[in-house]
Amino acid sequence: MTAKEYLSQAYRIDQRINSKLEQVRSLRVLAEKATSTMTDAPKGGTHNISRMEETVIKMVDLEAEINADIDALVDLKREIVTAIKRLVNTEYQTLLELRYLCFMRWEAIALEMDCSSQHMFRLHDAALKKIEIKK
Repeated sequence: MTAKEYLSQAYRIDQRINSKLEQVRSLRVLAEKATSTMTDAPKGGTHNISRMEETVIKMVDLEAEINADIDALVDLKREIVTAIKRLVNTEYQTLLELRYLCFMRWEAIALEMDCSSQHMFRLHDAALKKIEIKK
């Protein structure tokens, strides 16, 4: 695994968390629809209740997955911070933190660091060559 691949893992986990959060939101909307349908339905209908139970179970499972992903993300970010802090050059540290921990876009990083995009990419390449990753 390259340094860039290692550092990019946090972003991918963050994307998965956001995707699962969106799925939970969608399931909540579905559950609300099932609830409103149940209240309008005549007494004795059990079809919607089992459908709602299935939806709630899916939500609980997804939320457990989200919590596990968040734990993994926190642990990985802690490892990444440790690796970045081992770099002597503070510009390298700042650039890598902004990109791989704050998930900032390249344009925003260049503005934040008050440098050209070309210089920022040179710094990035140099930083990736210097960083020691956990294997």
